[in-house]
Amino acid sequence: MSNEIMKKENVGGFATAADMAWLNDAMNEDCAGIELQLDRIKIPAGGSTAFEVPGEDSDDTQLVKEITGVILFNHPANAYYKDKYTGGSNPPDCSSFDGKVGVGNPGGECLNCPYNKFGSGDGKSKACKNRRMLYILREGELFPIILNLPVGSSASYKNYVKHVLSKRTSLSRVVTTISLKKAMSDSNIAFSQAVFKMVRPLNDEELVAVAPMVEQMRNYSTTISSAEFAAEEMPFVDPETGEVIEPLN
Repeated sequence: MSNEIMKKENVGGFATAADMAWLNDAMNEDCAGIELQLDRIKIPAGGSTAFEVPGEDSDDTQLVKEITGVILFNHPANAYYKDKYTGGSNPPDCSSFDGKVGVGNPGGECLNCPYNKFGSGDGKSKACKNRRMLYILREGELFPIILNLPVGSSASYKNYVKHVLSKRTSLSRVVTTISLKKAMSDSNIAFSQAVFKMVRPLNDEELVAVAPMVEQMRNYSTTISSAEFAAEEMPFVDPETGEVIEPLN
């Protein structure tokens, strides 16, 4: 192992990302002709309390109880399919990157769109699937991971954002731990709900290190196609809470 790599590993914490020039040089040398994509965390169905995180092997999935890191950037991700979404890379008929304006058919303001109303899909759910993309940098890592947060966790996420803002800080300036709890709908159907907790603020060295990655993720998010952030099909939304739930197998 080279002295340069050992130096990077010994930095520790979130200051590992400080030397972006080193990272760019390493990627130019080792990743020539390779298009890298960020790994994605999956929230399982049926009330499981463990995330599914890709391992070193693309076919290897690890079960992780908690995800701890800095939420560098986040944005809404709405996707509407005229026909039922069956997976794959087929783009939605209409999508919105900001949760305000849809692009495609029907397009227009999301707030007034009939497909963005409860009851427009499967009798109770929305035909347009609303999610939120979180870009999370874990301690000691150089590449963030993506959590596609379902609407069933939106209430807890909103409360957490309010809590962080009340401390006169922002998500990209604190360390956050995300776990899962088993929740039950009024129809007695189990689903997995994300729980957020602030661990600590970043120190000055970490803030300097993370700052360029925040902007990098903001730019990276604009390159993601609408098909990539399309929500997986969920069969039912509780009409009272708006929580997306999936029946037990």
